[in-house]
Amino acid sequence: MSRDAGSALSLLTYGVASRPLPGEHVSGDAFVVAPFSHGVLVGVVDGLGHGTAAAQASAAAVEFLETHAADDPASLVQGCHQQLTGTRGAVMTLASFNATTATMTWIGIGNVEGVLISDDQRSTRVVQRAGVIGVRANLPSLRNADLEIAGNETLILATDGISARFTNGLLIQLPPQELADTILDRAAKNNDDALVFVARWTGEP
Repeated sequence: MSRDAGSALSLLTYGVASRPLPGEHVSGDAFVVAPFSHGVLVGVVDGLGHGTAAAQASAAAVEFLETHAADDPASLVQGCHQQLTGTRGAVMTLASFNATTATMTWIGIGNVEGVLISDDQRSTRVVQRAGVIGVRANLPSLRNADLEIAGNETLILATDGISARFTNGLLIQLPPQELADTILDRAAKNNDDALVFVARWTGEP
């Protein structure tokens, strides 16, 4: 890790809470935190279905994302699409924080929810495009979305094992790990793997 990458990572605090489908021992839901020069890539990957095959697909995606973290999110999705050919496939939402430009670039393919909440409670949701990464017929047109970030924004990513109403009544001021634990406890479904990732971008070292 370069000095710049380490400095960028210091601008981010995060927490993760997850559990496999009840009765399973492995989860197909995974997350990534990968620093690069002047920024940090974060994301959540959901391997289709559950169990070992789903976990293998998400692990392959995470390995690719960690290796190519400096690429823009749309390019990363395209790379994962090639990397996951022959696997069960996956869906994901990726967000790339850039400390130099004070922006966050993100993209969502499939049903991994993403919401960015500012200090004054304003929220922006990622545009989720239908598709399955690794399945040729299902990859949609890829377009990044850019957002300005002033600092102290909270990004929440959640797989479809979490109810879409997970933002209701949130105490957004909670530390990221406590917030992730709270969402998992309150909103996890019983018919799928579940993962919540919470990242807070401070904008200041």
